[in-house]
Amino acid sequence: MTRSLFDDERIYVLGDAELELIGSREKLAQWRHRGVGPAFYKLGRKIVYRGADLNEWAEARRVEPMRADGLS
Repeated sequence: MTRSLFDDERIYVLGDAELELIGSREKLAQWRHRGVGPAFYKLGRKIVYRGADLNEWAEARRVEPMRADGLS
């Protein structure tokens, strides 16, 4: 069973401490502007992230270290 970093069913808003796992409020704003961060919703002036989208984005950046014998 794979554990997720974020609750798939939860909606995260800017200011939630859990979002600090992936970046500061400023960094998230830069990523949204450049189109490189996790998927988000803009509801009026409010930015929200679905936990499932955050997990998908984080999983795509997972790095498997190489073993000492060169095999992964």
